[in-house]
Amino acid sequence: MTRFGAVEAGGTKFVCGVGTGPDDLVTTTIPTTIPEETLERVAAFFNGQSVGAIGIGSFGPVDLNPSSAKYGYITSTPKDGWRDTDLVGAVKRALGVPVALDTDVNAAALGEARWGAAKGTRNCIYMTVGTGVGGGAIVEGSLAHGTAHPEMGHMRLPHDFEADPFPGCCPFHRDCLEGLASGFAIQQRWGVAGDALPLDHAAWRLESRYLALAVANLACVLSPEVVILGGGVMMKDGLLGRITSEVSELLNGYIALPSIVMPALGARSGVLGALALAARLTCLNG
Repeated sequence: MTRFGAVEAGGTKFVCGVGTGPDDLVTTTIPTTIPEETLERVAAFFNGQSVGAIGIGSFGPVDLNPSSAKYGYITSTPKDGWRDTDLVGAVKRALGVPVALDTDVNAAALGEARWGAAKGTRNCIYMTVGTGVGGGAIVEGSLAHGTAHPEMGHMRLPHDFEADPFPGCCPFHRDCLEGLASGFAIQQRWGVAGDALPLDHAAWRLESRYLALAVANLACVLSPEVVILGGGVMMKDGLLGRITSEVSELLNGYIALPSIVMPALGARSGVLGALALAARLTCLNG
């Protein structure tokens, strides 16, 4: 059976793996430093490994347009030193195998659809709520793309300044979803990390409201069967239930409530999704 390579490219670490699926995936973790050093270590991990293709799920934004001169590049990222990095080109040149690229959250959605909480569905959303907020979607079995890729963390939401005078912390949009509901926003608003705040703290009333608004919007636009909420912020006990209750109230019976769940693959959603990207590429080219 053909083995594939997988890279979950994150702002603090790259998780690299080789295998065919969850049962035989072997991984290593590489700290994210400067592009040259990080990608050299990625290539060193795969050297000598027999893989049919490599899939990469990366932080972004990334250029996913095959006709673009910068296809495969990380583009306007705020990550120091990584703007305009030719991610796909560097891996191809080093290893000489086909390389598939998508966003880290689209990859996580694919991993959960293939082996996890969205298995057996054709429409699902994966949203990660951590230091930042990002989201990926599968619509009728295909990963969602357009002029770019989904940027769910930057959707605009109702912001009641009396209830929440915090102006938001997104450097581009101030009070978009990420600017109001990310882990960084929680820390900036309250002066402490979210895991230090009890569930009855006002922080979680705001957090559940903002995330419920986002999920309700996405449910109305994309009609997902499953919405998967991952990331460090979602580890707060009781938060998922509060979000689900608020989404139900917001939708008010107009459309069916999607199943709102945590990732079944845990921290491996992204790297397994990257593995699935590589397998898909081989199928398309075969």
